[in-house]
Amino acid sequence: MELASARNESQERGGLVSEARTGKRFPLELPIKIHRTEEAGQHAGITGNLSAAGVYIRADAAMDVGSTVEFEIALPPEVTGAKENVIVQCRGRVVRTDEPTSGKGEGRGVACVIDSYDFVRHE
Repeated sequence: MELASARNESQERGGLVSEARTGKRFPLELPIKIHRTEEAGQHAGITGNLSAAGVYIRADAAMDVGSTVEFEIALPPEVTGAKENVIVQCRGRVVRTDEPTSGKGEGRGVACVIDSYDFVRHE
C-alpha cells in the first residue's frame, strides 16, 4: 500500500519514469572530446551530469537530435580511485539540444543517450 502511494505521488511529479530510465545522475563537470560521425575533427565540451545511461554536455558545436556521436571522457582519480585519469570512450546519440541560456559563450546543451562504452586507457 505504501509503495503504491509513493508511486502515485512520483508519477504526478513525473519523477518515477525519468529516474527508472536514466538511473542516478552525478553532477560532474569534466572535459569531454566529441566526435560527430558525419564530420571529421572533434569538438570540446564539459559534462553537466553523467549517468550509466547518458550524459548532458555543454558543447561548442551544434548537434542534431538523432545524430550519432562518439565521445571521450577523462575520469579523474578522485572519481575512480585509480592513480591516473581513466579514459572512457562512448558511442551514443543526441536526444535533446538546448540553446545557451546566456550570450556569454556558454555553449549549447546536448543530452545524449549512451549506447555503448569502453574503458580504454589510463592517462
